[in-house]
Amino acid sequence: MIEAFVRAVLAEDVGRGDLYALVLPAAPASARIVAKSDGVLAGRLYADTLAAIEGFEIAWERRDGERFKTGEVIARLSGSSHTLLRCERTVLNMVLHASSIATLTRKFADIVAPYGTKLLDTRKTRPMLRVFEKYATRQGGAVNHRLGLDDSLMLKDTHLRTIGDLGAFMAEARKQIPFTAKIEIEAETFEQAQQFMAAGADIVMCDNMTPEQLAEVVAYKREYHPAVLLEASGNISLDTIERYAQTGVDAISSGSLIHQANWIDLSMKMD
Repeated sequence: MIEAFVRAVLAEDVGRGDLYALVLPAAPASARIVAKSDGVLAGRLYADTLAAIEGFEIAWERRDGERFKTGEVIARLSGSSHTLLRCERTVLNMVLHASSIATLTRKFADIVAPYGTKLLDTRKTRPMLRVFEKYATRQGGAVNHRLGLDDSLMLKDTHLRTIGDLGAFMAEARKQIPFTAKIEIEAETFEQAQQFMAAGADIVMCDNMTPEQLAEVVAYKREYHPAVLLEASGNISLDTIERYAQTGVDAISSGSLIHQANWIDLSMKMD
């Protein structure tokens, strides 16, 4: 899957061929990827796959998940001049995109870490980039939520409108879904959270609740349904996430890790 993705990304940029290669012959060359802003590295796996496909070398100065600062060399590349110049934008785009997500994710992860709360990503990913973008959040310190609908059964408000008898649905679901699959139900109120815990949900997602409302649900869960996991979600930002973590909720999910990540700045310099 990764190799096919990398080949497609390169083909998108190269098209029918690099016109530069028609003008000058290839020669041995080396280059550096340099940080022009602070960040957290992600994308090595994809860049290494490109190097293996195209036959050039990358010597990394940082591992995935490690921080870097402006002006630092992140990696050194060597190979044919034609190859390095043809692959320059593909390497940078993959590492930039992944590192930008990892950089923002680390900011969220650092805030919740003292509270023991898991930071989760969501399925709000760019089309055809889900595996790539969720790989990037992991490098920033998040735990992946579902990769797809087949990972667990989540009942959101849209699903609940189609279900008449929740108890009967849950009984049938336990017969039909894999034994290891969890059932998560989205609750918008304290009363719904109570109902869904009683119905046998493995996870209750507290959607768009205030920290005060969430704290009530956490207290109730600890007393009456300690085995149920609680997830907070909905409009959670860098400014508010600590208040949610302080409630003792098990996990906090945020699509912002991906769709609010601003690109950091990296560049390739030929030696």
